[in-house]
Amino acid sequence: MGLEIQYLMPIIAISFFAVFSIVFDAIFQNKNFSFIFALIGFIVVIIAAAQNLAVPVSQDLTVLRPDELISHNMVTFGGFAAYTDLLFAVAGLLTMIASRTYIRREYKELNEYYSLIILAVSGMMLIGHTNNLLILFIGIEIMSISFYVLAGYFRTSIKSIEAALKYFLLGAFATGFLLYGIALIYGSTGSLDLNVISSKLFDGHFNNTYLLIGFGLVIIGLSFKAASFPFHQWAPDVYQGSPTIIAGFLSSAGKAAALVGFIVVSRAILNSGSTNELLVKNKETIQLIIAFISAATMLVGNITALVQKNIKRMLAYSSVAHAGYMLMGIVADSKLGWEGVIFYMTAYLFMQLGAFVVISIFERNEQSKQMISDYNGLSKTHPIIAALMAVFMLSLAGIPPFAGFFGKYYLFVATINSGYLWLTIVAVIASIISMYYYIGVILAMYFKDESETPLEGKCGLEGIALFISIACLIIFGIFPFLITDIAGTFF
Repeated sequence: MGLEIQYLMPIIAISFFAVFSIVFDAIFQNKNFSFIFALIGFIVVIIAAAQNLAVPVSQDLTVLRPDELISHNMVTFGGFAAYTDLLFAVAGLLTMIASRTYIRREYKELNEYYSLIILAVSGMMLIGHTNNLLILFIGIEIMSISFYVLAGYFRTSIKSIEAALKYFLLGAFATGFLLYGIALIYGSTGSLDLNVISSKLFDGHFNNTYLLIGFGLVIIGLSFKAASFPFHQWAPDVYQGSPTIIAGFLSSAGKAAALVGFIVVSRAILNSGSTNELLVKNKETIQLIIAFISAATMLVGNITALVQKNIKRMLAYSSVAHAGYMLMGIVADSKLGWEGVIFYMTAYLFMQLGAFVVISIFERNEQSKQMISDYNGLSKTHPIIAALMAVFMLSLAGIPPFAGFFGKYYLFVATINSGYLWLTIVAVIASIISMYYYIGVILAMYFKDESETPLEGKCGLEGIALFISIACLIIFGIFPFLITDIAGTFF
């Protein structure tokens, strides 16, 4: 029991802070206390997750039967789960720090803001620990409900309310697809436990029709959460209407959580190790479907981003394209592919969140100053922030020596090795298209004259989030093995 609690400590800690932050909000009505309490919570979770990541799971824990575990084998321990704990806790911490000045400037600092961020992170972490489809569903719902509220956080803004309503209504439909898919997988295999499902597939004890339809519905549900084609239409409006920092959090950590869901479910169903002809054919069919979704997502996201004038909408369509890149690792269904997804979603979290933090510094009067033309001549008035934004754009475009380059490199190589050369060619073409609008932002900042009303803004606590993001992009870009060596031990 002691070992199990140790490995579940990040989940226990984030749940504790999530519940008590709501209680303390009601009792103390003190915004500074809420902020500090949430800050302490994330630091505790990061320390616990880092400790679990550094220590291999004890053999004493792995030999126990499910009925001897408190969790009844519904969650996983250490390794990949510990890494996702660390990643999502860092994302939550950066979001909270970057939000402080932004929401105070907009006179919107309500106590529940920090509680909702903690709740969203607790749902993400639960997805990372998934060893049972019921846990996957609960994690996704905790995360999603928190995001629905955060998207409409500016409750006096029509755009924010519209974003929340669209996200909620479409998210409810996606949840239905996901839940029906889980039900059909249960009907096919007789279990929600991913280990048992994989074992049933290996032994041939399953109903193939229910399995294919069920997994197809799960793909639809997760594709909505990842904003991949053709389930991406909600993303631009929701990202544009949401508070800018929340849009960055939603499009980076939220997307990463959906991809984690893809990884845990796909590894159980696609990687059962069976040589059964039916299963092999199923795997090839599913991989091909996900490959088409990946290709369409990359092309539609990048082509649509080309014509955007609003920088938040441009980054929204860009995030759609990045979901397509990460799906390449799912298609590859190999050790290198999984490592590539982990590396890419880590790098993407820092570069996407960092870009939205820069936008939030200059945003004024309820989401004004969001046009790309507003950034004309930024290098003359705010040279340091312009340089940071340029790094984020270059990393998103996949330019070395930043982490975004190696993220794409690993995914491209894994996809080629798995026999999907055509998908890699599509990805390269999509990446070339993306250069145009990413470099366009840099051209506006460095080579165009200042606009009539230049951007005004000072960097407060946001500077900490920007420094950490830039440092990670440079360090992981120069030393990618820092992540790949760790990720290699997970699979």
